Amino acid sequence: MKPTDEWVFKSGKKILCADSSEQTATTQPFSLLSSTQKVLSRLKKNKLFLHAYSIIFKWCGNVLPVNKKMVMFESYLGKQYSCNPRAIYEYMLEHHPEYTLKWSVDRSYQHFFKEKNIPHVRRFTIQWLLLMTRSKYWVTNSRLPLWMTKPKHTIYVQTWHGTPLKRLASDMDEVYMPGTTTDAYKKNFHKEASKWDYLISPNAYSSTIFKRAFNFHKILIESGYPRNDYLYEENHPSNILQIKKACGLPTDKKIILYAPTWRDDQFYTVGRYKFNLELNLRQMQEQLGDRYIILLRMHYLIAENLDLSAYEGFAFDFSNYEDIRDLYLIADLLITDYSSVFFDYGNLKRPMIFYVYDIETYRDKLRGFYFDFEKEAPGPLVKTTEEVIKKINELDPALFKASKQFQDFYERFCYLEDGQATGRVVERIFK
Repeated sequence: MKPTDEWVFKSGKKILCADSSEQTATTQPFSLLSSTQKVLSRLKKNKLFLHAYSIIFKWCGNVLPVNKKMVMFESYLGKQYSCNPRAIYEYMLEHHPEYTLKWSVDRSYQHFFKEKNIPHVRRFTIQWLLLMTRSKYWVTNSRLPLWMTKPKHTIYVQTWHGTPLKRLASDMDEVYMPGTTTDAYKKNFHKEASKWDYLISPNAYSSTIFKRAFNFHKILIESGYPRNDYLYEENHPSNILQIKKACGLPTDKKIILYAPTWRDDQFYTVGRYKFNLELNLRQMQEQLGDRYIILLRMHYLIAENLDLSAYEGFAFDFSNYEDIRDLYLIADLLITDYSSVFFDYGNLKRPMIFYVYDIETYRDKLRGFYFDFEKEAPGPLVKTTEEVIKKINELDPALFKASKQFQDFYERFCYLEDGQATGRVVERIFK
């Protein structure tokens, strides 16, 4: 079942705009599953129930027959249709129709998949359990729950979701995330990584870090990132214009994309992080609003609901947009901090500014960096809104692209990206 005509067409392909309000009919779940849904919702937080569910999951993985042509996809804990899993899914739709492809989706985000008629199943339901335990392949970009026992017949493809700047797993000195300790975090990470059969790497730099930090000893595919193929295939003025129009954005102004990461020690509860918007949007609107608009894209772990009503026509919240890849394409400038988004955006060779108001805390306490970020970042580091505005007014895209700082960065981190990474990955794994 392929996406229907609610998609926006461009270059003979289809893109998904999160602002679309149309809905399409989806196949109704089995009546038995529907009748038990409310009961399962109440029980899912019960520890005894979860323990029993994990036992059943393991048992089903051992006794049910494998579907050798079934591939289960998941992106960011089932919250998005995006990233490397999406690129692999869309490639396989086109090149390998012999496979059955389905997405694992968090209940709160099912509407995105229903609206576009993307085959999916709600996470942790009976139907999901039966599909996951029988599937030959799992493809995801983040960790799965530890209680999930991988069946012997299943091939687990971990695509991961970024080139690392901040330290990961084994390389972290201390862990400040809620609900865990440093030792427990590392132990659990290694336990999960031991289930991965394939790990995708965007470059040699990442490969070295991944193998050490994840304690990974199986097959690593150093291919470039599948998700970045889109930035090479679709980087055309007509496509960019279509995306802007589809998302209701003005076409006569330049676009700033602000995409910060989360802070390990600022949280509400496990998996739900706080974020204080330190950029002064009023000041930016007053000084840049005649030429620019700004799109805010919060990390998927950030729980804040942004109220941008005071900046109507200038600031737009795109945190729930399905895939940041479209936002990369339409953005003339990226503002970020320590997020790995700048490694991907670098493929477009466009200007970047790093708003790092808390760099001393992040560098020395929370995470630490794998390289000298302050010296090697492919753009200026600033700490105030005034400095951000000053750098934007001074921008010269041609000089930025030609600078030695950026050229060195591109050759180190983007050298494998050529629009063909997905094919290399799929043909290696699925043969």
